[in-house]
Amino acid sequence: MQLATAPDPIALLETMLRIPSYSGQEGELARYLAQAMQALGLRSHIDEAGNAVGERGEGPVQVVLLGHMDTVPGAIPVRREDDLLYGRGAVDAKGPLAAFIMAAAAVEVPERCRLTVIGATEEEAATSKGARFALLSHSPAAVVIGEPSGWEHVTVGYKGRLLIGYRLEREARHSARDDASVIEEAIGFWGWLKGLAEAYNSGRERRFDCLDCAIREMVSGSDGLHEHVRMELALRLPPGFQVESFQQAARQMAGAAQVEFSGLEQAYRADKGNAVARALVRGIRLAGGEPRFSVKTGTSDMNVVGPAWGCPIAAYGPGDAELDHTPHEHISLTEYRRAIEVLRRALQLLLAELAA
Repeated sequence: MQLATAPDPIALLETMLRIPSYSGQEGELARYLAQAMQALGLRSHIDEAGNAVGERGEGPVQVVLLGHMDTVPGAIPVRREDDLLYGRGAVDAKGPLAAFIMAAAAVEVPERCRLTVIGATEEEAATSKGARFALLSHSPAAVVIGEPSGWEHVTVGYKGRLLIGYRLEREARHSARDDASVIEEAIGFWGWLKGLAEAYNSGRERRFDCLDCAIREMVSGSDGLHEHVRMELALRLPPGFQVESFQQAARQMAGAAQVEFSGLEQAYRADKGNAVARALVRGIRLAGGEPRFSVKTGTSDMNVVGPAWGCPIAAYGPGDAELDHTPHEHISLTEYRRAIEVLRRALQLLLAELAA
């Protein structure tokens, strides 16, 4: 079923926010976006990973706009308050993806070029299913990642990530005994990790260069015969961090506990003088803004595709990243419109450069 009319920018984003799309549950939103992109003049389909894909042009020189459809859990009622639009994903990252779609529909694509918008699946799930499938099915000359940067900022780097699962179970012991409980041993492991991060970070001034660690979850209990504890930990990795050496040390420190590692992504930083970054900077200036570069302490699909594709890359999108994953997530519609204009101008410049 096709949409009767092409959506305007606000209607597109508001409809996207009204369709829940938690990681692994993006199907309904993918179907809507395929219809919306078709109505806006893009050839569209849903690929084998569930990504919503729209294209303009048929040339061999491809520019990919890679955003993501999924969000973290937590329903936020969709509502307008003056210039602000509230809803889960308004910032991370339906706002940037909607801006990609509207800008892609507005640019003129040279004969030698092809512009591809991808609304990827499972970016928030640490699996990056959609981006990993895109690695196999696209070979772009340039990539823009859809993440909130603020309309005057261009993001050129993201820290890496490593998730740690800590498990310890043993026979129950009387609390009067001198030896540590499983909870105390888990706390000891956490203290070691914090101490390691503090030592690593000594003398490093920029947070992008530091090792960050956090407890995501801790659960303990006993059935009277056995006691157990489980911790879920997350590391944010700076460039150059030696992961294998850390894993060996962590296993040794854990002793009898089981330690499992997952979700590894290495930090990635692009050259801020690359063609995509230059085009975005010029687009911001042409739209009346003052461009600035930034690096982020989180991760994105740039960590996945940047090293593999090895082409010019940067991240851009409207929204305040401080609102990511919060119960107050909202986006300024004025900023959203400005970002669309920046992208339109930047893509026109980038496509012309690549076509030449």
